[in-house]
Amino acid sequence: MKQFRRMTYPYIVWALILIVAPMLLIVLYAFTTKGNDVVTTKFTLENFARFFSDRLFLKVLLRSLKVAAITTIACLLLGYFPAYYIAKSSETFKMHWVLIITFPTWINLLVRTYAWIGILQDDGIINTVLGWIGLGPYKMMYTEFAVILGMVYNFLPFMILQIYTSLTKMDGSLLEAASDLGANKFQSFLRVTLPLSLPGIISGITLVFLPAVSSFCIPNMLGGGQYMLVGNVIEQYFLSSGDWNFGSAISMIMAVIIILSMYLTKKVDVTEKGEARA
Repeated sequence: MKQFRRMTYPYIVWALILIVAPMLLIVLYAFTTKGNDVVTTKFTLENFARFFSDRLFLKVLLRSLKVAAITTIACLLLGYFPAYYIAKSSETFKMHWVLIITFPTWINLLVRTYAWIGILQDDGIINTVLGWIGLGPYKMMYTEFAVILGMVYNFLPFMILQIYTSLTKMDGSLLEAASDLGANKFQSFLRVTLPLSLPGIISGITLVFLPAVSSFCIPNMLGGGQYMLVGNVIEQYFLSSGDWNFGSAISMIMAVIIILSMYLTKKVDVTEKGEARA
């Protein structure tokens, strides 16, 4: 047992250096003023007051939450029935479909997003096809539609896989029992399949909403710098403005929002499991 504990020491040290230490630095910067040395650096809440007193920052925060919510809902609507179909397929087809769904995630996020630039731009594939039938061109790049589309494309596999995993654990005899009691396929889905798949839905919502609300790469590339989200603002203050204190304060605010979201989804998950057992 002691040998196994010793094997964890390198991972603990690695986590302390790469996770805990940077987070402590962010907390330190968020609650201090910008100074040249330790003497001139003072504790303050000015960075947080600056964020909440400026309507522009609040507007960006609300926009980020809205885009993340739309992305999550779209992934749920688009991902549930493919996951259901895969779960009901034979074992051979399950492996093939899971491979097809996960294959795009093997490619770098930047490469996948760059591909959408070629598809959505004014002389891209979509507008070219629309031009053949006398429609368009339509302005799709650097819009909210492009940002949401890019996020849905990149995060949809996480939703599908979580729901698929939950559905594969479902006992098929429950559907047979529901049928014996007179329930049709739609009623069996609403009363048996959907409730039992809620843990996967909740996990999928968590895995989609959290990266979507803090994303900066996709909005920056498909939004062209004209469609700012919170992640872009944090990047700007860290890299362009050099105001690490204010950037850290925004990061702390987003961290609190993410933690609250995880807590709420976890609470809902625990409640649903308790009702299912009852």
